[in-house]
Amino acid sequence: GRADVVRRVEGVSGVVAMRHEWVVRFGYGKLRPWVRRRKDPSGSEVIAAISGADMLVLRGTRLPKAADGIHCDEFEVCPGDSFTFTTTWFKSHRDIPTMLDVDERLRHSIDLSQDWVDRGTYTGPYRKQVVRSLLVLRLLTHGGTGGIVAAPTTSLPETFGGERNWDYRYCWLRDAALTLEAFLSAGYEDEATVWRGWLLRAVAGEPEDMQIMYAVDGSRDLPERVLDHLPGYANSRPVRIGNGAVDQRQSDVLGEVMSALESARANGRGDSADSWALQRSLVDDLCDHWDEPDNGIWEIRGPRRHFTHSRVMVWVAFDRAVTAVERHGLEAPLERWLAARDKVRAEILARGYNKERGSFVQHYDTDEVDASLLLIGAVGFLPDDDPRVLGTIKAVEEDLLRDKMVLRYRTQTGVDGLSGDEHPFVACSFWLAAALARSGALDKARDLMDQLVGLVNDVGLLAEEYDVENKRMTGNFPQAFSHLALVGAAITLERATQAAASDPPTS
Repeated sequence: GRADVVRRVEGVSGVVAMRHEWVVRFGYGKLRPWVRRRKDPSGSEVIAAISGADMLVLRGTRLPKAADGIHCDEFEVCPGDSFTFTTTWFKSHRDIPTMLDVDERLRHSIDLSQDWVDRGTYTGPYRKQVVRSLLVLRLLTHGGTGGIVAAPTTSLPETFGGERNWDYRYCWLRDAALTLEAFLSAGYEDEATVWRGWLLRAVAGEPEDMQIMYAVDGSRDLPERVLDHLPGYANSRPVRIGNGAVDQRQSDVLGEVMSALESARANGRGDSADSWALQRSLVDDLCDHWDEPDNGIWEIRGPRRHFTHSRVMVWVAFDRAVTAVERHGLEAPLERWLAARDKVRAEILARGYNKERGSFVQHYDTDEVDASLLLIGAVGFLPDDDPRVLGTIKAVEEDLLRDKMVLRYRTQTGVDGLSGDEHPFVACSFWLAAALARSGALDKARDLMDQLVGLVNDVGLLAEEYDVENKRMTGNFPQAFSHLALVGAAITLERATQAAASDPPTS
């Protein structure tokens, strides 16, 4: 196989001075390759860098020259000029691959993407941003396995100089489930089937062996380690590879998985006997373990707790399983699942809701709130106009807003076991816009949505968090979770607007 990175510089107007540097390191910066000029199969000169099993080859309109351990070049770009550079990776025991036809590949990529975009069904006011987000999700997906990585980067800091730096180059079940639902809601049913296939393969096996995340090829061993030789982005240590959250208990995950699979069933993507047997096994196992504390959606590294959002998603898992039996005629121990669903619901209302605050709380035995509570209405646990849902929205706005954007939770409580602060979480801010829309506060939801879509960069990308003081994105980039939330909020707002228009208030 091969992989190609293409850069093209085109002169539009004026004269621009350019500097081109090609610096290659392998082994996360530890290994300096052997670099020399060679001829490719066509006889053209290339620069090849080899280290062990890996080789990179640089081709270009003009090649940089060796200087002080790197290759660099300086040139001017005038109107009408075009300079193309490609770096190709391949296994070092193979011959140098043939040169990429950049123009043909570019045309093919544009045509393929345009045809794909034209199949989408969302036509609302945020179509441009929704389309870009769906394309990002598509590009974060492995074409062979169907796994979607949370982000293609590791250790871009949530706070510059802080320790909240994580490796997101893996596939979370949560992200896969939410991606499936996003593509179904936007009209991409065939793509949703691919994600469902990855989900079912990922969770196959004994229930107790199910992980919250996997490598893109489905492998399970993702040990976290720190690369001490790297200074980190903007001197933000540590730089991590692997992710220790792989061993965490996150009770919400099965709820997201069962919700996504029920959405697939509702869209005509029925279950095979094997896939339903797997789901039944997972839900049966949940009946025995649902009341255990966990690390929650935010993957806290402090003590496990009874997080309210996790418990709500446990209810969702039972609820969607019950729906599969009652609506689709699948076989299961219905009475057992109904009893478990009712017991979970009663406990949440008794322990996850604070009457004095008039709000649901982050975890049992606290009065702190958490942005994940904004999803309570979205998953159908309570109606959107229930006073407890409205009170939770109000509490989140009171406690977690920073320049109209939403923090995940207050880090000052120490609940996550980490030092330092963090910036508003982009996905949570879109969750607030969606919650406002569902509650009927359409003008407020639109105002927030307009602010949030204004954060995307020139090619429509979003990071994990946003530094409102310095007006810059932080965290890994681009972030699937942020783009999923954008798509969800846009579609929710459009549906709420249409519902309001078809059901005008009576005088």
